Amino acid sequence: MHGIIRSATAIVAVALSASVAAGQGVTWHAFASLSDVYNANRPGDKRNDGRVFDFDDNRLRLDDVELSVARAVSKAGAFGFRVDLEAGRGVPRVAAASGLFRDANTGHAKDVDLKQAYVSYGLRGGWRADAGKFVTPLGLEVIEGWDGYNDNASRSFLFGYAIPFTHTGVRLNYGGSRASGIVMLVNGWDNVKDNNLGKTAVVQLSVTPAAPLMIAVSGITGPEQTAEGNNHRTVFDIVATLKLSSTSTLGFNADLGDEGHAALDGGQARWRGAAGYARLGVTPKFSLCLRGEHFSDPDGARTGVAQQMSEFTLTPELRLSSHVLVRADLRKDQSNRPVFDAHDGIQRSQFTTGINLLLVF
Repeated sequence: MHGIIRSATAIVAVALSASVAAGQGVTWHAFASLSDVYNANRPGDKRNDGRVFDFDDNRLRLDDVELSVARAVSKAGAFGFRVDLEAGRGVPRVAAASGLFRDANTGHAKDVDLKQAYVSYGLRGGWRADAGKFVTPLGLEVIEGWDGYNDNASRSFLFGYAIPFTHTGVRLNYGGSRASGIVMLVNGWDNVKDNNLGKTAVVQLSVTPAAPLMIAVSGITGPEQTAEGNNHRTVFDIVATLKLSSTSTLGFNADLGDEGHAALDGGQARWRGAAGYARLGVTPKFSLCLRGEHFSDPDGARTGVAQQMSEFTLTPELRLSSHVLVRADLRKDQSNRPVFDAHDGIQRSQFTTGINLLLVF
């Protein structure tokens, strides 16, 4: 672990030295998230079942602290880079990639992660090439950081179970005024060191047919099972956002996935889900954010239980300053199977309340 940290620090130092020598600007940013979640089920194991990052019940904790250093590509023929180093009890333990800060043999991750670390090169015609580790382009929600955070404090089932978190490989980006695109060839889902001989391909096309509306369609396919190159895991993802005003937005996300021989009975596995989002700006500093979703995992490949899940979340948000945001999170989870631990047995639902503080610099 310490050797990896020293290596990452050396990479950053070399990149910074090269940037200064070339006269290019280097930007530094920081981000922190603190939260506490109370589960009305009072689970005996103090775990919020089915949750992605907010899995601890009734425990004030530092979810994530992130330090990001980057140099943007300014033109064709110019180099750039980005490194996001993070620590905390929530995000790094879940999102860490296998083979880097997650032990590939035991699956155990600690409280430190290198979320992103890649170098960039500007190409002609609006293209840019990246090589390294980066977050997935799939989904509406993100692993929060200084340059983007979600409207809700908790994450959706789609974010946690339908799509990957990160990739390691190469990426081509195209940016235009009305359309942009991404093409990637990577090791797979959430692994720095590939677990088989196959590679995973990712394609995304984003269009803005009118200024308030953005639509992104993505596809990912490749073998993800250990030492198995034939059983491809494939997901189609669509995201749409409609900006109603400077403070109000509507959003939609849907996923359709399948994987050979990944079901609990060894057969073909399929999963699908959809989520709707609404951000309503009540005042310039106060907003109400809502999310409702349904996630179907009939073969138990993604959650470990053959089930249908749904949830509704209400997040009141108060912006104290340009750098400080505080929000609550009121959420009801439901399943057609008893999967939520409670003090009086396993239940089909759970209700949680949470508080979340974000610091962005």
